[in-house]
Amino acid sequence: METPLLQVADVKSGYGDVNVLWGVSLEISLGETVCLVGSNGAGKSTLLRTISGLLKPTGGAIQFKGQDITRATPQTILQAGIAHVPEGRRLFGPMSVQDNLLMGAYLRTDTEEIQRDLDRMYSLFPILAQRRTQAAGTMSGGEQQMCAIARGMMGRPTLLMIDELSLGLAPQVVETIGQVVAQITAEGLSVLLVEQDVMTAFELASKGIVLDTGRVSVIGPTAELAENPAVREAYMGLSTT
Repeated sequence: METPLLQVADVKSGYGDVNVLWGVSLEISLGETVCLVGSNGAGKSTLLRTISGLLKPTGGAIQFKGQDITRATPQTILQAGIAHVPEGRRLFGPMSVQDNLLMGAYLRTDTEEIQRDLDRMYSLFPILAQRRTQAAGTMSGGEQQMCAIARGMMGRPTLLMIDELSLGLAPQVVETIGQVVAQITAEGLSVLLVEQDVMTAFELASKGIVLDTGRVSVIGPTAELAENPAVREAYMGLSTT
């Protein structure tokens, strides 16, 4: 059996004395798009921060490409191939769009390939090419989200984690970003996305993971989860009667 790209096994994590995750386990395969859904406070962002090394788990183990990264630093995890697009974008506002994108490649030394990837980001997100010299903080929310995703991809990750992909964005922008996500996963990149809008999440991903108060309650193909009565009632606002 092929080893999963990412394995999270019985992970517990939180902030100081406050535990948020209570034994979370999941797997992601190469080229798979997985959505993480759940109510506010369920632990979705905490899980992404724990995988990327911003938080250290208090229990369990995390493996990536068969290597243990449970206690690794964020830099080591980024070098291993996991990029994290945080909630709120966290761009360097006064810096230009292009400089923000280049910051995503700060661990790389392959200058020609970096330029090639930069050109590719501009082809995936043409609006960023138009805004390349503009201060990133002056762009619209949708343009900033595109910039944040492109910055993450500049590190050439194998797994791209996107926290709150569509939050506050116009439907047309979400559709554009969704098309890019579909394209990059078709090319072999794995994506783990946190999405408050469950319908959008199920449209973008092939597998869904439902978190409920720090625990995984359901895992399955998004087509099946969309028909699950409990999921429909709790997270999609659809009555089962």
